[in-house]
Amino acid sequence: MRIALTGASGFVGTSVRPLLEQAGHVVTPLDRQNGYALGDRPDLRDHDALIHCAFAHQPGRFRGGEGNDPQAFITANQTGTRILFDQARLCGVRRILFLSSRAVHDGYPPGMFLTDDLPPRPDNLYGRVKADGETCLASSGGLRGTAIRATGLYGPGPRNKWRDLISDYLRGRPITPRAGTELHVADLAAAMLLLLAHPAPPATVNASDLVLDRHDLLAEVARLSGCRHDLPRRADAASMRLAGCAALAHLGWRPGGMSLLKQSLPQLMDATPHL
Repeated sequence: MRIALTGASGFVGTSVRPLLEQAGHVVTPLDRQNGYALGDRPDLRDHDALIHCAFAHQPGRFRGGEGNDPQAFITANQTGTRILFDQARLCGVRRILFLSSRAVHDGYPPGMFLTDDLPPRPDNLYGRVKADGETCLASSGGLRGTAIRATGLYGPGPRNKWRDLISDYLRGRPITPRAGTELHVADLAAAMLLLLAHPAPPATVNASDLVLDRHDLLAEVARLSGCRHDLPRRADAASMRLAGCAALAHLGWRPGGMSLLKQSLPQLMDATPHL
């Protein structure tokens, strides 16, 4: 396939693009380095698919990523996504993958199990913008689209999400207990490849892997580094909303779990300032 990829120079895009290319796809990067910004109408003629990963937000923040300018946040992301999907339809693109978020379900009760087909119920601006993108995709006539409701993403590179956390631990700073649901970007790419290959992919899928406590993450950091600083206590995970991934599992998706995390951690630590 010839695939247009928005956000190609971002954290997700830089990890997904080479895996798409290794699978034999031709990728057109759409990012600021190539003259694209959310709200533009790129030339998508002769493209088989669009993967929309671009998102404008405050660095390092998604919930609360609007900062002090929520209207600019909405204009860039909500309006920009609507324009992009409309352009894809006009150019004859027939397959779209939209990187949505678990945040579309933040309004459901604590501890609830989240199924693939659960309707969005956001309770913050980030979730509302992602939910609007899902609605826009579902209402774009003639497009075969899937919204991927991903949980927290981790992976290689200087912008990896645990850079500051690992640095703080190695420096002996206090760590706030926390647990979260995590997914390696390589497993996200694998999910995308399965959805691109499927003749009739589902409209929404959850993409999640580990339930990871900072205690366990930093215990592995301690083992690899020899650091003897105190680990944070375990967090209370009873109220976490866990996302079921039955739709992707049915397609043959098998994320890497703790073994992939342990395999990846040395590279993540190499990008961390230790002192």
